[in-house]
Amino acid sequence: QGQLVESGGGLVPPGGSLRLSCVVSGFTLDYYYMGWFRQAPGKEREGVSCISRGGTNTDYADSVKGRFTISRDNGKNTMYLQMNSLKPEDTAVYYCAMTYSDYVPCDPRGMDYWGKGTLVTVSS
Repeated sequence: QGQLVESGGGLVPPGGSLRLSCVVSGFTLDYYYMGWFRQAPGKEREGVSCISRGGTNTDYADSVKGRFTISRDNGKNTMYLQMNSLKPEDTAVYYCAMTYSDYVPCDPRGMDYWGKGTLVTVSS
């Protein structure tokens, strides 16, 4: 059975940076469209950023454009999310997820496989 494992979360002050990683095992990553999603307390899970199989196409939520950068290294079976200029409203559990497709909307309802999440807290 495949597995997705996130890491890199933590407590960071406003304006700080974090880099999240998602290591995938049991799957050949080249065939999967992947993304980062987040869920804040009391809110629905939302798409943050997604990336196509080869990494050439990316999508970002308006709230993170210009601050977050998604990338992937299929050879290392890993996806990343570089988060800069973090704001308190970025506080959430961040999940990586994927689906067997080339490109779909960056929507949690379209993902088939999920990690357990990593908590990001932005606070002074």
